[in-house]
Amino acid sequence: MTERRFPSTCWLLFTSLILSCLLVSPAMASVTDLLNAATSGGQEESASEASDDQKESEESAEEPPPEPSANPVQPILEAEPDQFLESDFSTSESGDAPQQIQILRESLSNRQAALDGSRRRLAHAQTLLERLDNEYRSFELRLEKAGLNLTVDYARLLRQRLDRLNSQTIAVELTDGISGRLSAAREEQLRLEEYEALSDNDAQEDSSQVRQELITQLHGVVTEHIDVLNEYYNTVTELRTRFDAYQELLQQRLFWLPSTERVGPETVMDLYQGSIWFVSNFHLEPVTDALRHSFAERTIRILVVLAALIVLLARRRVLRQKLVDCGKDVGNVGRDRMAATFTAGGVSLILALPGVLVLLLAALMLKEGNSFFSALSSGFSSAAFVTLLLESLRSVARRDGLGERHFKWNGPSLAAIRRQIPILLAVLTPVVIVLPTMDAQEGGAFDDSLGRLLFITTSVAMAWFAWRVTRAVLHAALHRKFLKSAQVLAVATPLALAVAALGGYYYTAVQLQGLMFISICWVAFVILLYYLCLRGLSVRERRMTLKRLREQRIAERKMAEAREAAENSGEGVPVAFDMPEMDLEDISQQSKSLIRILAVTLALYVLWGFWADVIPALQIFDNITLWSIGGEAEGETSVAITLGDLMLALLAGVGTLLAVRNLPGTLEVMVLSRVNLEPGSGYAITTLVTYVIVFIGVITALAVIGVQWSELQWLIAALGVGLGFGLQEIVANFVSGIILLFERPIRVGDTVTIGGTTGTVSRIRIRATTLVDWDRKEQIIPNKTFVTQDLTNWTLTDPITRVIIQVMAAYGSDVDKVRDLLQEVAENNERVLNDPAPAVFCVGLGERGINFEVRVFVQDLLDFMPLSHELHSAVTRAFKEAEMEIPFPQQDIHIRSVPMPKSVS
Repeated sequence: MTERRFPSTCWLLFTSLILSCLLVSPAMASVTDLLNAATSGGQEESASEASDDQKESEESAEEPPPEPSANPVQPILEAEPDQFLESDFSTSESGDAPQQIQILRESLSNRQAALDGSRRRLAHAQTLLERLDNEYRSFELRLEKAGLNLTVDYARLLRQRLDRLNSQTIAVELTDGISGRLSAAREEQLRLEEYEALSDNDAQEDSSQVRQELITQLHGVVTEHIDVLNEYYNTVTELRTRFDAYQELLQQRLFWLPSTERVGPETVMDLYQGSIWFVSNFHLEPVTDALRHSFAERTIRILVVLAALIVLLARRRVLRQKLVDCGKDVGNVGRDRMAATFTAGGVSLILALPGVLVLLLAALMLKEGNSFFSALSSGFSSAAFVTLLLESLRSVARRDGLGERHFKWNGPSLAAIRRQIPILLAVLTPVVIVLPTMDAQEGGAFDDSLGRLLFITTSVAMAWFAWRVTRAVLHAALHRKFLKSAQVLAVATPLALAVAALGGYYYTAVQLQGLMFISICWVAFVILLYYLCLRGLSVRERRMTLKRLREQRIAERKMAEAREAAENSGEGVPVAFDMPEMDLEDISQQSKSLIRILAVTLALYVLWGFWADVIPALQIFDNITLWSIGGEAEGETSVAITLGDLMLALLAGVGTLLAVRNLPGTLEVMVLSRVNLEPGSGYAITTLVTYVIVFIGVITALAVIGVQWSELQWLIAALGVGLGFGLQEIVANFVSGIILLFERPIRVGDTVTIGGTTGTVSRIRIRATTLVDWDRKEQIIPNKTFVTQDLTNWTLTDPITRVIIQVMAAYGSDVDKVRDLLQEVAENNERVLNDPAPAVFCVGLGERGINFEVRVFVQDLLDFMPLSHELHSAVTRAFKEAEMEIPFPQQDIHIRSVPMPKSVS
């Protein structure tokens, strides 16, 4: 196996991961600050919105953008009662008439009250839906008129509204409660109908009319309640849909609007005041109170973390040696195991924990302090998480560690990672610790100054780290032009976000950094899975290579023995058997290609989901409708097929094609090589799996573009009939080939007789099987013949064959002496097996002499003719030495004289 080098692009992705570790904490803290600011400014927003909405009708498109409406919709709905309303008709059936009437009246009253409540909630939901729909359309129109020409104060008001909408989402339990009450009402309707049928046979006619009227009224109320609940359920569902669309509209608009003023002289003053505020919070008494209360509240957890830290520090040298030992057997075919790689990964993670535990211990010790120290505790927790990511990467990059020994990554790049991570942590840790204090009650005022400074600091540190690491990557790179562009992108991206924060787009920069963090973490995880798969593939390939070499040597030895036996017997044998196996080079190439395709597809699919809501260009394919399906029947809704669906169907087709081309190698390495299969079974399994993948891929592609099974079943049925008549023989041979490969009545190398033809099986394929007869002529026989006709397999389970030699002794010979002589001749031959033992029998008295049969067994069919020759020669010599006679053929000739007829003169 050639040594793998860690691609430079992957280094850039890991660099971005480190970058995102720094940025995630500022993102989280800034979002929290915005939420707090929105909560505190809610009343001011309402007053501002009221005055602006009064002027809305008088403003024109050229005037400043109108403010949000004065009375925004509050999507608060009353929850459904916990207990479902059920009437006890079983009791009324067993009671007397007055009791039954009383129960029916109570049920009618309760049901009427429930109906009134559902009507009230339905009216409220319909009002909310109408208001929300009007507000959404009006708001959308005003935003379209305003475009991006919005002030910072206007953007802040929009953000406050989004925060309020996010805190007032409609719970899923509400629709579940409505659905439950609807099911209970339908069940009661059925019970009421059953009770009404039983009440018709009642003999008490005085009260039957009253009871029947009550039943009719109750049935009508229950039916009306079901209708109201149905409408209520649909209204709430539509309200949730419109509510989500409103939130999405605000989120998309806010993303590209400035969230604060640009950095100016007043920012420096705010920064100075924020620094004074931060330092002023460190007094002895609050610190001691936080430590005392936190230790008393979390004593067990603090002691556990402290004990774990002490144990890790004490065993650190042992763990380092264990990490080195895990890589000693890498590359050794006989001793290399994937378990060593997983062990190295676990040890690398453990080696990254001491610094994490120190920060976690500090977070636990400050958790029960005031609001400032509680926020500081959150900062220590965030720093612990970031340290875990960075130290884990540093552990992977250790000398003789996971990256160098197991993954064969580039040495200079690993050295750069080891050098730069401590520097990055020195900048990152204090920033991440301090940043959450902006969430404190007084710290929110300094988020745009001190928080923005911390954000810019992390961005600069990230750019420096990316620059240093990518420089090391470029030294060992082959494709320098592409990597040079990637280096510029990796360094320029955090700097561009820092500039955006300076320009007032602080919220946008924070959100982009959060998405970058999630995206790069996901890509890093996919890269780790990719190299783990390559590592497992490498181990399996080495073992398969060794196994193939051993099998090849055994096959060559058997082939040499077969040729030698064939030369002695005068029969022809195949030069080489065509075993249905893949080439190791093809297996390696196909497996790597399939793993690479799966990794890229998985990464891009999830990244599309992350960024689709942020970048409107990614949603354009879902907005272009090509055609619609359904909708012909009354009440049936049509489904629009978009350009995105068509592209997805094409991707499914391309993915199916790539999977079919590269699946056999991966299946051979990962599955079939681990199972003890006979030659040919793996080929059959791979063929069937290929057909299944093609079928699934075609069905998936057609389903994406709206072609349903109900529309295809007639076509498939017609295709089946056509195959049954037009391609009957081909299909029969195909199915027979599958049967032969799985049932294995014949194997490559077997000697068989079918239809008068005897030969050795040299190739088994899906349509036909090739036999090489004793004249070394290849016979192509359809597979159907082997399944439907009588077949003799001389070597299926036992290659031992019986040989019968017939010998005749002259009359007058001693039968016992002849038998002993023939037995000795058979036993002295090396080709004759001792088990089963040879046997000699006197089988009859012929015209010329006494008939004997010598029955012996040989190990291989090719020994038949050589043994026959050797036994006949030995019997002739033995009879001559024993002065026994082998009778010559005898023939009696009778001569009869016939008188000549007299001639007629």
